Amino acid sequence: MQRLLGLDSGGPIPWEEDAGFTVRVVDSPQEMESLLALKIKEGFGARMTACYCWKWSDPSPHGTLVSDVVVGDWSKPSNLRGDRSVGGAPPSALRATDPAGFGQVGCIYTAQGFEYDWNGVIIGPDLVWRTDRWVVNRSANKDPDFKNTNKVSDIEFEKLVKNVYKVLLTRGLIGTYVFSVDAETQAFLTHLTGS
Repeated sequence: MQRLLGLDSGGPIPWEEDAGFTVRVVDSPQEMESLLALKIKEGFGARMTACYCWKWSDPSPHGTLVSDVVVGDWSKPSNLRGDRSVGGAPPSALRATDPAGFGQVGCIYTAQGFEYDWNGVIIGPDLVWRTDRWVVNRSANKDPDFKNTNKVSDIEFEKLVKNVYKVLLTRGLIGTYVFSVDAETQAFLTHLTGS
């Protein structure tokens, strides 16, 4: 992942088939969710994550989660913030381990330090591949700490975003499904993985 994301020198290289670990680019978040749900039915742990590229709403006053992560006609709520369960969703600290955590898209804070058998990562418009390099788009990232240019320089922002994706992409123990909302990035990743 270090080379893929430009955190180590040498640039991205094609994924070599590995009997012990699967990397597959999927065509949609619907496909990702379906594949991960099948893995759960088979007795594996599975979770889906994304970076902060979508609004992160509080639950409605009636305790309903807001489906903020929207890609085409697919949508899911982000994981809860805080220490209480709402609408059947677990508190943020339990999202990676509680079975009800599968219903939300997790963030770096609920994924870091956890591993699960199968991992799904949605790469948002804050990190896109253009011709021969990664380009970060600060305006596509909704993390308030990352948006403040007085706190985080453009160079630091790029490093932070790439490190967030590094963490998200390395949570799977058996395999990782990846989808990018950006067509050029999706094509690049498909080429690298042979998916």
